[in-house]
Amino acid sequence: MKITNYKLQILALIALAIPPALGQVASHAPTPMKALVDTNSAPAASPGPSLSMQVSDKPVVRINGTELTDRDLLREMLAIFPYARQHNGFPKAEEAKIRLGALKMIEFEELVYQEAERRKMTVPAAKLQRAEAEYRKQFPSQEEFDKYLKTEMQGSRQLLRRQIRRSLLVDALLKAEVEDKSKVSLAEVRVYYDKNPKPFQYKESFSIQTISIMPPDKASDEVKKEARKRAEDALRQAKATKSYQEFGLLAEKLSEDDFHVYMGDHKAVEGDKLPPQIVQAALAMQPGQVSDLLQLGSFYTFFRLNAHTPAGKATFEAVKDRLRIDMEKDKYERLRAGLDKKLRANAKVQEL
Repeated sequence: MKITNYKLQILALIALAIPPALGQVASHAPTPMKALVDTNSAPAASPGPSLSMQVSDKPVVRINGTELTDRDLLREMLAIFPYARQHNGFPKAEEAKIRLGALKMIEFEELVYQEAERRKMTVPAAKLQRAEAEYRKQFPSQEEFDKYLKTEMQGSRQLLRRQIRRSLLVDALLKAEVEDKSKVSLAEVRVYYDKNPKPFQYKESFSIQTISIMPPDKASDEVKKEARKRAEDALRQAKATKSYQEFGLLAEKLSEDDFHVYMGDHKAVEGDKLPPQIVQAALAMQPGQVSDLLQLGSFYTFFRLNAHTPAGKATFEAVKDRLRIDMEKDKYERLRAGLDKKLRANAKVQEL
């Protein structure tokens, strides 16, 4: 079972990196994992996970009379940060945020589930059977599956089936109330593009490679003269280059500015962020040409112009796909947040 979009949105809100493993299973589904550490049965003397990794089935929140426990909370925290198992706990700097994000997530899931039950939504038997079979495939062996049933589902296949049904109901309600309603038509994208031109405008930019000779600021006249001579010699060699690669190799060999390790390449730089002398020279050049020697302060430089992009506006065709995705994500989050607010307004949520 895939992770649903609303989970990704909540995780984004707590500013955490989402590990790839999180995409494997919706954490409102029963998660295939090693057994959580049960403090009621774990030997007191044995070294084990930190306190944040232990569970006692103590209630952490009560929603309309239904209690969710520290087991539910830890399972959600591990879905957010699965590497906690490898490191015997959560990173201290992030643990409070992870816990808060997990708590809000299990609260939202329970509210959605209760709303689905209130609406008397159903899951077809065939769909439930397929989901259970797919879920079973996530375990590497029957032994691992049986161990999971024993530790997490009280040895009950029926309890596992109820948890899978719960997950499917949560997905179904979110699809109806959030996912389906978050679709944005191409016409809507066009209207946004036309009414909001600023994000799609870009400034004039220049793509350049430089070679610079940089004597000390308080160098003697003799040192400055020698530096200019080296710069003129480097320029003669650069004028003979025929390609980006040739100029770049020369920059690596001769240049004294920080960009020599990148073949002198500054990539695209907006014109207002470049020295006026470079902009003035670049405007009179064609891509592939090498400038004359320029003195900027105490150092000497010249550059190869690779591209000049005048100021303009990205076309609708160029941005429509990305813009549509962004608009749908934004609409999805607004609908999800609205649903959360609506469900909480009519519920009794007690964090314990």
